Amino acid sequence: MIECVPNFSEGRDLRKVEAIVEAIRATPGVLLLGWEADRDHNRAVVTFAGDPESVLAAAVQGAGKAAEWIDLRSHQGVHPRVGAADVIPFVPLEGSDLAECAAVAHRAGAAIWDKWRVPVFFYEAAARTPERRRLEKVRRKGFEQLLGDVASHIPDVGGARVHPTAGASCVGARDFLVAFNIDLETADAAVARAIAARIRESSGGFPFVKAMGLYLPSRGCAQVSMNLTRFREIPVEQVYEAVQAEAARLGTAIRGPELIGLIPNAAYEMAPEFYQRVRNFGPERIIERQIAGLRLYS
Repeated sequence: MIECVPNFSEGRDLRKVEAIVEAIRATPGVLLLGWEADRDHNRAVVTFAGDPESVLAAAVQGAGKAAEWIDLRSHQGVHPRVGAADVIPFVPLEGSDLAECAAVAHRAGAAIWDKWRVPVFFYEAAARTPERRRLEKVRRKGFEQLLGDVASHIPDVGGARVHPTAGASCVGARDFLVAFNIDLETADAAVARAIAARIRESSGGFPFVKAMGLYLPSRGCAQVSMNLTRFREIPVEQVYEAVQAEAARLGTAIRGPELIGLIPNAAYEMAPEFYQRVRNFGPERIIERQIAGLRLYS
């Protein structure tokens, strides 16, 4: 069994998001574990699992539906993106490993190009060159720049031109990560960016932490958005406390954290008190519980 957690560049028109989710749900052998959409990020995250062949097929179908429904020329959001089906990571679960997920990623990338003519970059364990292992480097130019000049950043699969409306997809293989955001009491995005720079690995902060600072118009506040790429090696409570301390130093406070997607039970057991104060946390956010429940009733 493997998991897939694609991120699609649509979080405002739920009709489009639901069409993509239904394309995934309708794939035989797939367990749809959950999905959510964010208006400010203008982004949806879908989580599903199953045997490798079923998950591969569902990922390709989801990418195709995204290419059909999403036009990046009119897309605006605070989150960086290069494609309609922007990020498609495969994650090992029961009886699987990263090597198998990388092989699935390569097959999925080839199918996305063959079926939908959307070029593909490979990242993390599926990367074909060391400089493309980190997603932020793969996605650094964004859709608009790639549309104008892809010559210096040619995709791994497909031609030297991105899809005119769907851009390109970043397809990868990785271990579990914990994705969460912390809203601040301030509306100043510069404060959020300063906090993100202080805590992320790339600028000398915590190892295995990626972070960026944003302003959320719908909430009227700034946000620090984070990924913990090796949750076992960097306790989430330490990161939260560091954000809290840095916010206080800069004259503001934390409004509250939120979780994006699902987490493994091991992550919850490391910091149950933290997750209990996350505003959108519940048992359904633990991937093993979701899988067990869906198997029981399927």
